[in-house]
Amino acid sequence: MTDGSAWRQPGPGAPAGGSGWGPRPGWAAPNSPQGAGPQPAPNSWWSDALADPWRDPDAPVVVVKTQPEEVPELEKPPPPSPGPRIGIGLVLLVSIVTALLAGALGGTLGYVFAVGGGGATLGGAQIGNAPLNNRAPESIAGLVKKVLPSVVTISIRVGNGTSLGSGFVVSADGHVITNNHVVEGGSGPATIRFSDAAVATASVVGSDPESDIAVLKIDTSGLPDGKLVPAEFGNSDQVQVGDPVVAVGAPLGLTSTVTYGVVSYLDRPIRTSEGGTARYYSAIQTDAAVNQGNSGGPLFDASGRVIGINSVIGTLSEDQASAGNVGLAFAIPINHARRIAADIINTGKARRTVMGVQVDTAYQNPLGGARLSTVQAGGPAEAAGLKAGDVVMAVNGKPIEESWDLTALVRKYAPGDTVEVQYLRGTSRAKASVTLVADAK
Repeated sequence: MTDGSAWRQPGPGAPAGGSGWGPRPGWAAPNSPQGAGPQPAPNSWWSDALADPWRDPDAPVVVVKTQPEEVPELEKPPPPSPGPRIGIGLVLLVSIVTALLAGALGGTLGYVFAVGGGGATLGGAQIGNAPLNNRAPESIAGLVKKVLPSVVTISIRVGNGTSLGSGFVVSADGHVITNNHVVEGGSGPATIRFSDAAVATASVVGSDPESDIAVLKIDTSGLPDGKLVPAEFGNSDQVQVGDPVVAVGAPLGLTSTVTYGVVSYLDRPIRTSEGGTARYYSAIQTDAAVNQGNSGGPLFDASGRVIGINSVIGTLSEDQASAGNVGLAFAIPINHARRIAADIINTGKARRTVMGVQVDTAYQNPLGGARLSTVQAGGPAEAAGLKAGDVVMAVNGKPIEESWDLTALVRKYAPGDTVEVQYLRGTSRAKASVTLVADAK
């Protein structure tokens, strides 16, 4: 799994590769030994193919004609004996049925073409009544046409190189949401490129490394009226596994790239670490292709509403520079990201949701769970009856496999929300309702 998909373009003398996170523990790079395998006979027609994969297209073609061998005349078989005669009634019946089927087919096709407005013409500019460049608003092409003006490519100077990622406009006055790791360590203004290649500059309003959210503000002085098209927010709490999604961004610097997939899992606990900062969130998992450079870009639902921010990819590669899509991408739910972005805009910092506990990171159990090492006096967990030594097994029905999953699942909710916690005390199972609060940072 790779933390962050900002694509780092190294400058002169800078090492290649980008910021990111390595493979998830237990994942290994695949071995691909090249075995010798069976070899072709020396004079087989394809014996030179393996040695010469790029054939010369200008090489002459030689056709050798050989005289066919004389084939002896075979004894002719006797003519077949006449079989039973087919009565004229059967022939007439078959003809009538054939005519009826042909008539029904012709009538059906005539109706279809009449309703559709006729057939296609080779030289015309349309098929039926629909122009070739027209797509229904509810189609994928129609959705992309709607959302592309809201998606931007972000680049900013970082050290000797450039960090490149994606983002999307969220307000008419120029606010843009992206990942913190896209702009982290950046110097000077960021460059914003729109889908129509228009360019503007932006400053970083603020960011929260732990939630991996950053907010930028575009300098609108040189932009025409109506240039900024805010994206429409969806509700990530209403997303279901199997829902179609569209990811838009700039993978490997290829701006305005669109990929399509489905939601493959919900509330996947994610913990990444880069630059000494641990990041936690409960992610939307998708199989839409996401690569380095997609970071900070929007994940849209089938109605063109943002339901997540593409932030993390799973990878089998141990080398960050060669990490690429394997059908496992993770997005920060928009309800979480929107709340953090609003905090940054309104107060300059983000509130992180907590339940007033510390977990034992050394605790390991095949059944999963997070063991509480301490419970804050007067905190939400103590008020709900939890004690040190309790093992939290699930939050609102979502199982906890690793100790840090508890932090990721809690961060999904806003301060003031109440969650149901399932826990073990010794061998006894119990439940508690915990009202979450904001941390004191």
